[in-house]
Amino acid sequence: MGLPLDARHAMLGNVSGRHRSPVRGSSLEFAEYREYVPGDDTRRLDWRTWGRSDRYYIKEYEADTNLRLCVIIDTSGSMGYGDEGETRLDYARQMAGTLAYLAAHQGDAVGIFPAGKGGLHQEVPARRGPVHLGVAMDRLASLEAKGETDLVGAIHEAAEKIPQRALVLIISDLLFQPEPLKEALQHLRFRKHDVALFHLLDRQEVDFEFDRPTRFVDLEGGPSLLADPVLIGKKYREAVGGYLREVSALCSQTGTDYHRVTTDVSYDQTLAKFLLGRNPRTKKTAGNVG
Repeated sequence: MGLPLDARHAMLGNVSGRHRSPVRGSSLEFAEYREYVPGDDTRRLDWRTWGRSDRYYIKEYEADTNLRLCVIIDTSGSMGYGDEGETRLDYARQMAGTLAYLAAHQGDAVGIFPAGKGGLHQEVPARRGPVHLGVAMDRLASLEAKGETDLVGAIHEAAEKIPQRALVLIISDLLFQPEPLKEALQHLRFRKHDVALFHLLDRQEVDFEFDRPTRFVDLEGGPSLLADPVLIGKKYREAVGGYLREVSALCSQTGTDYHRVTTDVSYDQTLAKFLLGRNPRTKKTAGNVG
């Protein structure tokens, strides 16, 4: 894809990398001056400042570090909606696999956290290296969409299990009442994680352009419903509009990077938009236009 994967917030890692860290170091990007104290490296003294003020100051720089990419993927039954090979879970798998590949080839750590009934299932903790990337890809390939959702519980569990700051991506259709999601996202943000949410929807779920009586089946085990779209269409679209506004609002309130995605848009377009929006050089360029 040719685009880097950047974090919005400072990361903590254990090797040198490309991402900004809250720990001061000696990379090339200047951070601030501070007054010299005995024991500081005299090579970092700013002699021009000394000449102007007759006081010793040290230059501090942003230390670069590696990122931990942790992907929480909803594997509930509704993620199996769609034609064979083109389900929501297939779309999520492609997104997660592409981002995992990008992160690994930047020297970053990758983890996969499948979320099904009862919380997380056979997660792959974030680690670095090509062998571990293969393990993560194998786990993605083995995912199945089945059962009820417990995404909220899985997010809380992941917040406790991911030990250091990470870029946490959540990929889900969010087919549940959204209010409990707010506390789960706040839990991740309390742990200092950079959180992005991809909300996967089928175009028909939004537009609801059925033209004849249709039986709607609950893929998570609930009863089916026979309905005439002509009679319920207006109220359905109003309800969906309110639901989408609520999800967007709670993401804004929790500082979550929210992306609503309809699966008729190719996943590479979705990821390109996501990556460009996080690239600090792209943001600077956009800010200078006009």
